[in-house]
Amino acid sequence: MDQFRPLHGTRAVRAGTRLLQRRQPQTRPAGDFITAPELSPLFGRALARQLAELVRQGLDDILELGAGSGALAETVLAELAALDCLPQRYAILELGADLRQRQQQRLMKAAPQIADRVTWLETLPQTFSGVVLGNEVLDAIPAHRIRKSNDIVSELGVSISGNDLEWAVQPASARLAAAAAELDLADDYETELNPAAATLIGDLARRLKRGVLLFIDYGFPAHEYYHPQRNRGTLMCHYRHHAHADPFLWVGLQDITAHVDFSAIARSGIDAGLELLGYTNQAQFLINCGITGLLAEIPASDTARYAPLAAQAQKLLSPAEMGELFKIIALGRGVEPPLLGFCSGDKSRTL
Repeated sequence: MDQFRPLHGTRAVRAGTRLLQRRQPQTRPAGDFITAPELSPLFGRALARQLAELVRQGLDDILELGAGSGALAETVLAELAALDCLPQRYAILELGADLRQRQQQRLMKAAPQIADRVTWLETLPQTFSGVVLGNEVLDAIPAHRIRKSNDIVSELGVSISGNDLEWAVQPASARLAAAAAELDLADDYETELNPAAATLIGDLARRLKRGVLLFIDYGFPAHEYYHPQRNRGTLMCHYRHHAHADPFLWVGLQDITAHVDFSAIARSGIDAGLELLGYTNQAQFLINCGITGLLAEIPASDTARYAPLAAQAQKLLSPAEMGELFKIIALGRGVEPPLLGFCSGDKSRTL
């Protein structure tokens, strides 16, 4: 058995691709999942109303972390322009050269008249005033998978045995063991810890002079995340829009992810001097930001236009789809609550 490597649960287990060719499909899938901005322009348009409120308060720099296809930036900028509330600058932190080029091409084609307001960064600025926006960013940060058995906390990683990858176990680091001890996990329990995500929030907080960190992702508060009945954690794999729990099935081709512990995210921001400005589910946030009014702009009698948007809104809002699983959290400095997206149904007390 070769050397133990941490799983680091998210978008991981790529190095062993060549070992499992006999188990893999022959082509790369067109996509494994769809994000809310790609699902419907209603998402970005509603979110833009929250951003517009902050721009009007003088937070006229927006920094999007990991803009993906550029769909969110495109819709948000178009809506902010329609609201006559464009930021002075819309910066995108994107480390991948290919993604950066695709984003540039997309935004130049969609909105050449405001392209001069968009810039790309490769590192975080030393200081920042404005809004930091992250859609499905926290879940993409590598996580650690742990197991508690007989009051001993171990870390689960990956090793190579012959031509196969398999789970391997080693004692957890002092940091992971201490974090697990604070959670008082049940015995025979597996889950994920993501100190790197909390570290990112703390780092952003120290750089933020005035403004808001606004993160959107799927996850739970700690009491739900580490519930005794969720004793096999949240690790999930996505391949061609199918979900399963085997990270070694299509190595290098599938997306591997873990949910976000929003209590840890809130605590990290507060410990770094930020105020918790709001926390709620996606459905409540989008309703607060006027998504139903945006849908109503299209007459229901115009079936060809209305029906697709109504179906998209259903996916964004339904508790059985994205409405409950996805959450939005806002942390800030020098900004007075309540923010538009949390004016009703704020669940901050659950954190």
